[in-house]
Order: sequence, then C-alpha cells, then structure tokens
Amino acid sequence: MDLKRGELFFSERKKGQITIFVIAAILIVAIVGLFFLFRTGIIPGIGGGTKETNVNAFLNSCIEDKIKESVNLISLQGGYTKPVPLSVKFRFQNEDYYNISYLCYTSQNYVPCVNQNSLLIQNVEDEIKNYISNDVETCFNELKDNFEKQGFDVAPNSGLNDFNVELVPKKIAIKTDSEFILTKTDETTTQENFEVIILSRSYEILQVVQEIANQEAEFCNFNLDGFMLTYPEFEVEKFSLAEKGVIYTVKYIDTNEKFRFAIRSCFIPPGFIAN
Repeated sequence: MDLKRGELFFSERKKGQITIFVIAAILIVAIVGLFFLFRTGIIPGIGGGTKETNVNAFLNSCIEDKIKESVNLISLQGGYTKPVPLSVKFRFQNEDYYNISYLCYTSQNYVPCVNQNSLLIQNVEDEIKNYISNDVETCFNELKDNFEKQGFDVAPNSGLNDFNVELVPKKIAIKTDSEFILTKTDETTTQENFEVIILSRSYEILQVVQEIANQEAEFCNFNLDGFMLTYPEFEVEKFSLAEKGVIYTVKYIDTNEKFRFAIRSCFIPPGFIAN
C-alpha cells in the first residue's frame, strides 16, 4: 500500500514537472515572438485592427529612389546638384554633359591650389537634404493617409517636423524629427522619429576625395598608384584638361559608386623651361 502511494506521489510529481516545462516553453516562445515583433518596427493595429504598417519599410520604399538620384547627380558634379561658378562643363564618352566643380583651384600657373570645400561631407549632406526635401514631405503625407485608411484617427499636428541627412560608414541615414499620434477604439499610441537607411559607400569615397584635394593643395600632386596599392577597394582615375586642370574620378569597386571633381593646381604651361 505504501509502495502504491509512493508511485502515485512520483507520478503526480512527474506530471507537475511536465506542466511547468510546458508553461515555461510557452513563455519563452511568447517572449521571443514579442522580441522579433518589436525589432521589425511593425506597428500593430490598435483596438483589434488587423492591418499593420511597417513605417520604416514604407518610408524606405517611398524615398529610396530619390536619395539615390540625388547622390548620383551630386557625385557627377563634384558635390553639388546645381552648377557653381568654379566648375568646368565636360562630357565623358557615352555620358551626358555635367558641370564638374573644382574642389581645389587656383587661376595662377605654378601656384598650389586652394581648397574650395573643406567641409565636403557636410556640404553633400546639405545638398542631398535640399534635393529630397519635397519628396520626404510627400512621403509623410502619404503615410498619414495610409494610417487614416486603416481606421486610425491621426492627431492634427502629426507628421514631419524636420529631418537631417547623415553620411556615415557604409550608409546614408535620413533621421527625422517626426511624430504620429494615432487613436483607434479609444486607444492611443505615439510613433516618432523614424529613420531611412540606404546602403552606400559615399562617406568612404568622400574621405578619399578630401585627401586628394588636401594633397594637391600641399604637394601639387596625388600619388594614384601608391594609394590604390594601399587601398585596393578604390579605383582612382585622373583625366587631364590641359590648362583647365584635371578631373579625378574616385570609385568604390565593390559597389561601383563614384565621385568626380576637378582640380587646378600648379599648372605648368607647355614649353616652360625651368632655370
């Protein structure tokens, strides 16, 4: 009799342990699921809504092409979307004409150039922002419309306040000062400060561009071969414009991204004989 009671005790104890393990497993699965839900940036429907909006994915899709368009134009014109006074109009084979800006320039012969844009990365960030500004605002208006179509009441002041463009290693980040206050079935939530991330090597390329301009200003030259041996991920080409200087093209090989700019420094006229 005591043996049966012991067997019953251990049987019940075993069942209790199994129940605990099952509950623990369910909790772990639930926690992991919530972790990935929040990590994806998905905004769940409020008040039993079934539709979901991935805001960052929507904004990326909406503005990505315009960002790439601006970067391409800026990169082919030496850092600007519109022509600047110190530029040279030129067309490479199978390409359109572009006004390529001088990043280091002197009008005199035999004299080192003067750096024209020491804050090149910041300047490119500003150029991108100006170029895409209207499109970013349009995307946020479309986002507001999408929320309303899902049945959310959107607070009147919701939307985009401002945004900044940041060039950082391996990417371009669009960081917004934005806020949406959403209400559905008496439940209110706030979503704010969305970001758009575009993979790009613009930051790394512009660092090389600045180094070339600095060396031309100091030494009247840049050692292309030595640089590319040290940094094989880059390809640098130099095209002579005679008395107008040279055009440099810096390319990041893996992504095929490139940046062009002009330099006029220490020009020696043909036929010059040093004493």
